Amino acid sequence: MTTDTAKGAINNGYELDHRELDMASVEPFKEIPQDGLEQNLPPKMEDEKGFFYKNPKIARIVRISAYILLHLVVVGYFSYATYHYNDLKNYDCYWGYHPLCGINFCSGYGMLLLLLGFIYLGLFYYYIFKPRVGLWLHREYLKPAAQKWHTFSRSRAVSLVCIALLLLLLAIFLYFETKDEPQKLVSLVAPCFFILCGYCFSTKRSAIKWRIVITGITCQFLLGIFCIRWEVGRNIFDCLGQKVATFLDYAKDGAQFVFGDFLIQAEVFAFAILPVIFFFSFFISILYYMGAMQWVVIKLGWILQQILGTTVCESVTAAANIFLGMSESPLLIRPYINKLTKSEIHSIMVSGFATVSGTVLAAYLSFGASAAHLITSSVMAAPATLAISKLYMPETEESQTTSESIELEKSQDSSLLDAASSGASNAVPIVLGIIANIVAFVAFVAFLNGIVNWLGYLVGVDDIDFEWIFSKLFIPLVWAMGVPSQDCNLVAKVVATKTIINEFVAYERLGAYIQSGEITARSAGIATFAICGFANPSSLGILIGSLSAMAPHRRSTITSVAFRAFVVGSIVCFVSASFAGILLQEDDERTNYNKIIQKLGRNSTHV
Repeated sequence: MTTDTAKGAINNGYELDHRELDMASVEPFKEIPQDGLEQNLPPKMEDEKGFFYKNPKIARIVRISAYILLHLVVVGYFSYATYHYNDLKNYDCYWGYHPLCGINFCSGYGMLLLLLGFIYLGLFYYYIFKPRVGLWLHREYLKPAAQKWHTFSRSRAVSLVCIALLLLLLAIFLYFETKDEPQKLVSLVAPCFFILCGYCFSTKRSAIKWRIVITGITCQFLLGIFCIRWEVGRNIFDCLGQKVATFLDYAKDGAQFVFGDFLIQAEVFAFAILPVIFFFSFFISILYYMGAMQWVVIKLGWILQQILGTTVCESVTAAANIFLGMSESPLLIRPYINKLTKSEIHSIMVSGFATVSGTVLAAYLSFGASAAHLITSSVMAAPATLAISKLYMPETEESQTTSESIELEKSQDSSLLDAASSGASNAVPIVLGIIANIVAFVAFVAFLNGIVNWLGYLVGVDDIDFEWIFSKLFIPLVWAMGVPSQDCNLVAKVVATKTIINEFVAYERLGAYIQSGEITARSAGIATFAICGFANPSSLGILIGSLSAMAPHRRSTITSVAFRAFVVGSIVCFVSASFAGILLQEDDERTNYNKIIQKLGRNSTHV
């Protein structure tokens, strides 16, 4: 892999090679227009053009034939799958049980129906409906209606009525949700406290745009209702979590081939868990090269921008952090970081601290975390990071970027194979960075524990250490998030561990509490949301370094907002955990974690 193809390498929150990003300007990343390139070709290269280039009609016929053949293969496969399903339904399912019996949309024939339905619906929309009807509808009706609604909804009276209606609906929902468990209302204490703190410690209170704050936090709560409380949404995210866990488990085959059976079956962290990062980075790099990742991110960013009214760069980065790490997502907008305002840089850093990277999900799952909760937490954080960051540091400058002027960074890899190879190779420093951070910070905290324990021993107190003292500071916080009083001490230790070490060690300790039954399933769910972010000391330094490498001239701005972003990123996680405290049901959580414990138990029996 050449130096040029290494630029824009995929990284996560634990490592970034700053030399790859050190560049004086964004000029090298401008694309050369294809027409201009063709005009400047020498005569020899003109003669070397391929057969299909010289015969565009034949190329078009071949392309259409290939598409038709592909669709015929899909139709043929679907037809035979339907025949096989009916055959099983009439015989095997009638006399006994078979995994393919029934329409299960998370597996089997039902999932095939769902996938083909989404694919062909998308093709119909983009190739038929949008060019023939959609653009006309947008021009003639949707755009004028949106402009009228924008003017109408911005009036003070309408805004006050909307807020009053929103509060009324919230009160009605909370009444029916908590009438049998009124203690759940305690979970409202933390969000209200953090909103009040945001107003008190805002950099400029008069500049706060309450529409962004209220809309963002409302979207966070509504996403929580959809993903946690509504059965359909919960089933969707449970299914998605299962598929993600299954997908990441395939990395064990590669790890087992390289490291052997003993280290993998013994679940040795560095050999059994971290190699998943190689596989996920490999996969993301391929999607990045194909443009699929940029397409998904820009669409989600556009939705956030339209709903909240935030700027395009911070919206795109917030959407990217659902999938990518805090050092990966800014790469998408790298040419524009020098133009960002102070508030936009703060918002981008908050997005990084409030979420985790997909590359490290397998590690959390191996400790007993719920895949559905991890995905839900990242989705809920997207609008919340924009809302809460704009509360603590509102925009006071005019943004220099617009949706018309921005173009996401393209992959610098030369081919699909190059992208796959570079993705796997770029995971090496990520894994080493994770190992180095865990070893160093765990050792440092052990050193602090030893000092505090020695000082306590001298005065006759043997049971205290640094983690014990620090965790006591978080007991009021976890209580305000809705954790029952009997679990506050242990959950506070988990949150403190995440804050002073990192989320890896925190999830490991949470998993131990789950398997031993020391905390309730609902408390475990709240803790999973509370620690689902990169806000820890090592990530603070990494994000400062990575953004400074992308925009050296903005280093002073980046460092000035970094600690505030670190705190606000933690607050986003705590607010998500508070909403989860209202919505999580003990019975559902107990069933969920029983399945996780059984899976972990099956894995341990192979040792």
